[in-house]
Amino acid sequence: MTLLNAPEYDGRKEARNRNLLIGAGVVVVLAIVIGMGGYVMGHGWFFSNLPMEHTVDKFFTALETKDYETAYAIYTNDPEWKQHPEKHADYPLKRFTEDWTSESPVGGPITKHHVDISRTDGSGAFGSGVIVASRVNGGKKIFVWYQRSDGTLTYPAPHILEYD
Repeated sequence: MTLLNAPEYDGRKEARNRNLLIGAGVVVVLAIVIGMGGYVMGHGWFFSNLPMEHTVDKFFTALETKDYETAYAIYTNDPEWKQHPEKHADYPLKRFTEDWTSESPVGGPITKHHVDISRTDGSGAFGSGVIVASRVNGGKKIFVWYQRSDGTLTYPAPHILEYD
């Protein structure tokens, strides 16, 4: 091909190619910002820990409203726990209620809470669980472990998180 028989200039094709390059660049930058943003803000890469934080939030909300049966169902990840109480014989509702009222980590019932941050922990690509840090009753930090394999909660978490 020579200059004398070169193809005719197609402005639409050039504009489309330019727009595709710009769009691809925007997608890459957006992915980096969202991925890093979730981690920096304390909610996991790409905000992957938000569902676990939501579960812990529902748990503390149930404790605040003194709905201990719902809180127990969330804690054990078993909404049908009443149908088979023998499955939870090692940690019955009565003991759970005592642990989160008179024997609670804050020395009494939970009256208010705020879920602060979470960190993935444990083995595997995404960790075996998530530590969710919350402030209850106006400032006491509580760290709850969310087990990814079965969705149960555990207190205390295996580690504490350093944050302000």
